Amino acid sequence: MKGIDQHEAARLAAPLQEICAARDVAFIVNDSVALAKRIGADGVHLGQGDGDAREARAALGRDAQIGVTCHASRHMAMDAGDAGADYVAFGSFFPSITKPSEHRPELDLLTWWQNLFEIPCVAIGGITPENCGPLVSAGADFLAVSGAAWNGNEAEAVRAFAAKIEAAGT
Repeated sequence: MKGIDQHEAARLAAPLQEICAARDVAFIVNDSVALAKRIGADGVHLGQGDGDAREARAALGRDAQIGVTCHASRHMAMDAGDAGADYVAFGSFFPSITKPSEHRPELDLLTWWQNLFEIPCVAIGGITPENCGPLVSAGADFLAVSGAAWNGNEAEAVRAFAAKIEAAGT
């Protein structure tokens, strides 16, 4: 949640963090190393203006999951990996109302990354069950979705994603 102070963000995070812990799902804070440290999150996802993976590692410890948005840049992704990121994220692959972006990586970026690096990659941006298949086939290890899961029937969306991901992976 953008635009709220850290105290309110921590209060809002508490029940979500409990749900994640009960289901053995990592709770990753977006954009704020300080908030991640404060609430004992499992990790942090950093945009290009949110800090360095090395600094996040120093603040959060070796077990924290640290991801870095790299837009459509191979160079940024390699730098993030060198800095100790646990995953890199590319996108926005499709237009998104959740977080508009002018960056539009091509699918071959995912394939290139998979063929050269062991660090997982995440595809971000405007991803729906209808358009996720090519991302999976191209090499995305994970898909970051927001509106497609939360702006309707969440259970139906998860089932639709699972079916499309399974079909693309075979």
